[in-house]
Amino acid sequence: MAPIHALSSQDPQRLFDDIDRSFQLNPQILVDLTKAFLHEISLGLGAYNHPMAMIPTFVRGVPDGTETGYVSDYPHYFQRTNSESVELSLHWIWEVQTCERSNPLDLESSNSDHSRRVCEVILNGDKTFSLRQQKYKVSESLKTGEATALFDYLADSVDAFLTTHASHAYDTTGAFPGGKPDAIHLGLTFSFPVEQTALGSGKILTWTKGFAAKNAIGHDVVKLLQDAFDRKHMHVKCIALVNDTVGALLSRAYTAGGCSLGAIFGTGTNGAYVEEVAKITKLGNSPAAAQGGYMVVNTEWGAFNNSRSTLPFTPFDSSLDRLSINPSFQAFEKFISGMYLGEITRNILTALIDAAPKPLLFNGKSTPVLNTHYGLDTSVMSDIEDAWEGPNRSLSGDQSAPDFTTFDESTIPENVIKKLERIREVTVKQLGFQDSDVTLKDAAIVRWACSLVARRAGLLSGVAVATILLQTGRASFADKDGKFPSSNDTEKISVGVDGSLIEHYPNFNRTLRESLRSLVGEEVEKRVEIGLAKDGSGVGAALCALQALKQGQI
Repeated sequence: MAPIHALSSQDPQRLFDDIDRSFQLNPQILVDLTKAFLHEISLGLGAYNHPMAMIPTFVRGVPDGTETGYVSDYPHYFQRTNSESVELSLHWIWEVQTCERSNPLDLESSNSDHSRRVCEVILNGDKTFSLRQQKYKVSESLKTGEATALFDYLADSVDAFLTTHASHAYDTTGAFPGGKPDAIHLGLTFSFPVEQTALGSGKILTWTKGFAAKNAIGHDVVKLLQDAFDRKHMHVKCIALVNDTVGALLSRAYTAGGCSLGAIFGTGTNGAYVEEVAKITKLGNSPAAAQGGYMVVNTEWGAFNNSRSTLPFTPFDSSLDRLSINPSFQAFEKFISGMYLGEITRNILTALIDAAPKPLLFNGKSTPVLNTHYGLDTSVMSDIEDAWEGPNRSLSGDQSAPDFTTFDESTIPENVIKKLERIREVTVKQLGFQDSDVTLKDAAIVRWACSLVARRAGLLSGVAVATILLQTGRASFADKDGKFPSSNDTEKISVGVDGSLIEHYPNFNRTLRESLRSLVGEEVEKRVEIGLAKDGSGVGAALCALQALKQGQI
């Protein structure tokens, strides 16, 4: 009996076509996914312990750009700590905010130097801010070691920054002038799922993005950090807890004069939006519910469709999920975030290398990059897309899957040949091949695989944004004839975004908008202003600490 391979076909082109078809999302699939998204939002707003947690943040206001670093009659400094995933050089954020002026401390670790950065943000009150930063080292062991070690590290970082790099001489041992608080007030931005019970407290639900610190799940993240400050006898007090996605919303609101949705499209993905408190029925008869009005909700949409009932799983997605550190969790995130796109693409490429009865890529050769779990970084996909577009970032050339069985260089337009030559160079350099190992046909296949995965991610990201517009009444589905309701509303819909995919990946934003236009119509899509939440997690954390003061949370 012949061995069974991941891909086996006597008709290679049919195999390519089947893979291509499995990644396509037609308009009806997008609508079905959006309706399922709306259903999970409803479940999460109505009760706790659903995969899409729909976490009330107890943040009841968003800034308008006039905020400064001064509250009452004494200055408030905001300091934050931020750390980033070691697997990819895309951000995950911790933030710690001190209250006097606006000083976020940002711990960042990347693939290249495992560094973290400490930065200070000062709000100017005119929709602008200034930033200072300093880099430090962070170890991989902190991600999976004891939680106390991780939080002690954060506390040490706060102390180091306050002592040596801040623009203001912080007094962490005595009182502020005039008998004001005897501790520096901080807000904590934490970009992992928490069940928030107040503006200044929240229980860690799970780790994501490769983190698994021990003895943290189920504990109050603010208390974990406060205990670290107390162990070190630091006069620092946490007063606000904010997710990095909420920070993106607040930051964009500050720089744009308002914002309805904050979204992260980077190493991970998540969204936060402003919801009517009356719709958050799981608040029951609590004081928060009785107060009414509006509240920012952290959706945790990375967990959409963990049941796998609607998302279009392929064998390449299933393989990624099965071998991940959190199988069956964060289903949506695994389709669209930077941590996973490279691995999905690697799964496609290695399956083509191993195809039977004849290899369909690189003549059956592989490299350590392709043989290593998560060895193909999403940044390589971005480089390949850049190579395809060239210095003028044009979209010329066929975007569909080539006829790989009849691939003939003599019939390919010269401009496409140049694109494929650039892709071949990137493939050789980034995947570790020899020049002779990679043909133009191989380059075409690599580009096609990257495009499949990235395009699907962009379309699904549009589903998430469209869902929030529908949930908040800013958009409607098309009628049975495919027509969208017309409106005289010309008000812009501000969306703040952060993350390397949305900021740097070629055509990601364009594809997201294509999906959005399909789901809510061109009239609404044109009103959507998607803007970067510049250093969203840091500035947003500063603004959340301000909000805590305004709401009397200390």
